[in-house]
Amino acid sequence: MLIEALAIGGIGCLAAAGLGVAAKVFYVEEDPLVVAIEEELPGANCGGCGYAGCSSAAEAIAKGEMSPGGCVGGGPEVGVAVAAILGVELKETEPQIAQVGCRYPVQRSDLKYRYQGVTNCRAAVQLAGGPKECPVGCIGLGSCAAACPFDALEIGPDNLPVVDPYKCTGCGTCVRTCPMGIMRLTSVSTRILNEQTTDDCTAPCQRRCPAGIDIPKQINLTAKGDYAGALRVIKERNPLPLICGRICPHPCEVACRRNLEDEAVAINPLKRFVADLERTSGERVQPYKAPPTDKKVAVIGGGVAGLSAAYFLARLGHSPVVFEAQDNLGGLLRSAIPQSRLPRDILDWEIEGILEMGVEARCGQMFGRDFDVPSLFDDGFEACVLTTGGWDAALMMGQPNRADETLPGLKLLLPMTMALAMGQKVSLGKSVVMVGGGKDSLATSEKCLENGAESVVIVLRRTQKDMGLTDEDLEALAEKGVSIKFNSRVVRLEGETGAVSKVVVKTAPNGSEETVFELSADNIIAASGRLPGLIFVRKGEPDENGQYADNSWQAIKPYGLPTDYDPGIFQSSEPVSDYRAAVEAIGAGRRTAASAHQYLSEGEITPPAHMLTSLTKVLDVNQLMNLNQVAPRQPMPMADEEKLVDPTCEIELGMDEEAVKEEAKRCLNCGLICYYRSKY
Repeated sequence: MLIEALAIGGIGCLAAAGLGVAAKVFYVEEDPLVVAIEEELPGANCGGCGYAGCSSAAEAIAKGEMSPGGCVGGGPEVGVAVAAILGVELKETEPQIAQVGCRYPVQRSDLKYRYQGVTNCRAAVQLAGGPKECPVGCIGLGSCAAACPFDALEIGPDNLPVVDPYKCTGCGTCVRTCPMGIMRLTSVSTRILNEQTTDDCTAPCQRRCPAGIDIPKQINLTAKGDYAGALRVIKERNPLPLICGRICPHPCEVACRRNLEDEAVAINPLKRFVADLERTSGERVQPYKAPPTDKKVAVIGGGVAGLSAAYFLARLGHSPVVFEAQDNLGGLLRSAIPQSRLPRDILDWEIEGILEMGVEARCGQMFGRDFDVPSLFDDGFEACVLTTGGWDAALMMGQPNRADETLPGLKLLLPMTMALAMGQKVSLGKSVVMVGGGKDSLATSEKCLENGAESVVIVLRRTQKDMGLTDEDLEALAEKGVSIKFNSRVVRLEGETGAVSKVVVKTAPNGSEETVFELSADNIIAASGRLPGLIFVRKGEPDENGQYADNSWQAIKPYGLPTDYDPGIFQSSEPVSDYRAAVEAIGAGRRTAASAHQYLSEGEITPPAHMLTSLTKVLDVNQLMNLNQVAPRQPMPMADEEKLVDPTCEIELGMDEEAVKEEAKRCLNCGLICYYRSKY
């Protein structure tokens, strides 16, 4: 026994000595900085930062490959602690939180089959895409809740995930786990930048709303008596609910699914009620703002589009300043709509709310007369948004028959043609670029030549065949100084001073591969009803001190709703000055703000993929079954006839709370194909 014990002890001593030698030979010295950083990280290894675990994240932070605040699981407190270790200042970041994009559990949905397999969402999806008919519906098996490293998710009594906002760190584990894509990370910025897509559960009314309001959620909160919450939902996408509650043509009601049964829900009066309630209470309900970016953005034009763009820029954390040529903000809302439809105190209240969001206004300042793009850059603005409108705005300014330029070097065809017809002198310079106009562009080119131009280049999206022009016709035009660029579109304007001096054109002659070229001109004439929304930014890169060599700039187009073709900067048709234009301008203003934010943050503008349009085909229903019995649509109270002799008397008075509650019960709380039923 003694020999065996000595033998085993000897082997143990030799092994220990060998391990000691190996430890010395293969010893890897730990970086004390990495160790200190890792000790501050939560140790959840959630992967929300993009690295495999907290050890990898700590090494990346120490190397400068990851921001000190990059740990989404730990939150801002961890970021501050890590920044203190590194001896740097941590800028405030915008928190994110998980959001559930489905309102109907399996037991209240149309099903393809009853799933009875493994309790795992990914396993269920392997069988015909899951049990639901809806392609973006929650399966409810709880894979997301099981995967959450912070215990911030649980499956509620209706088998839908419930997020605890106080525990959720925005790590994104649930998003990566969900096979249906109904778990999303959301923040103030993402809610503004978000567009409705084919991947979302959207109701027909929501898809038809030009502002993109989540109408089912708004009415659901109204039905529960949470009027402030309902108003916050509206203001997420529409900063002018009082105004739209009065003048919007409510296309959402045309699309309302309840029309299949009786009458549409009175969506617009419900919106007006919660907005009126805010005003009468005197307590402003404002949505959340992102942390400040310290970036100044100029917004030229104080109409609906300009005010909307400024509102969303402020919510994105920027510092917008609205420049308005008139003495008051409001544009056509103030000058074209009668007070019986839109009382001016209502308009003023809405504008005050936008200014309170952090928007500065400078009235009596005309673009091109009092300031220009280079002067804005000199004043510290990093971008400039143009929302001045066109023919309708000229009518408001009392100059419809003058060829004045909102943007020097760029003229609109209609007022220029009218000015020429009235014998006014229009200075065009020697070279002119005409954008669009079809066959009328040929007559316009003749007028340009008669008024001193030596050369005219016409940029058309049409082909030579579409225009009905022969090669001989083109040769004759060329002898006069007129040339035509077919299958082409203007994608960018450029300038070095306050005036436009160059257009950048994309062309694909005869269906060939697309090429880009530039055209310099003394004047550009746009055959468009109004000036397009444009974003002016500096051209070139700053030096190491952040200074630019000159004030040269480029004007780019914000993204809009997708079309079958890319029209370039200048659209062939634009909204007119009717009630529809206001709500459409709100949506356009938000997309302009989102585009400017994208460019300032990322250096480019990329529209979201799979955006919905009015022509997009989505899953829908064409009949309703098993509806709950509710009262008929509530009427809108109207002013007495004898009072209507006063032109300032408001015609529609708005519903009272009792009528609003009855009307809210009529909402079916629709999803893509789901809706409230008495039985399933």
